[in-house]
Amino acid sequence: MSDDFESVGLVVREVFVYKPPPRQSNKAYRAADWGLDKPMWTGRLKVWSRGPKLFVTLQDSTSGELFGECPINSRKELPICVEAVSDSSRYFVLRLMHEGKHAFIGMGFQERGDAFDFNVALNDHFKREEQAASATDEPYVSKHDLSLKQGQTFRINIKKKKDGDDDDDDE
Repeated sequence: MSDDFESVGLVVREVFVYKPPPRQSNKAYRAADWGLDKPMWTGRLKVWSRGPKLFVTLQDSTSGELFGECPINSRKELPICVEAVSDSSRYFVLRLMHEGKHAFIGMGFQERGDAFDFNVALNDHFKREEQAASATDEPYVSKHDLSLKQGQTFRINIKKKKDGDDDDDDE
């Protein structure tokens, strides 16, 4: 069963979690408003999938205890579940789900490269899912008929190598 197969796309050893203030109407979140010098939690991030479903999991770095999980069912849900902030490329807002309830948290990376890898892991999963959905089981059939016609033959001349000749000498 492919649903039982789990694949890990990314593990980041250190991420920071913040409590973002409530959103003001439709304005984007700003990481500068979170008190970046005082994270409420620090731990490990794991991006993994089971079948077509993607998960972003926050765990304690030493014990592995679950802090929160952000399930993402489809590419359409991605902007709702993971939202980039307007003032930095290293910070995001995640929608954590637990027993039907959700909470929005701020999450940040120490390095810009980790934030880039996070974006790539999310997008790569859905790109693979789209390619798998569009793949067919039918073999490739050429548009051109390259078969020999009835009675048609062809000849291949292979020169024999003389003693002392190198393969690189073309005379």
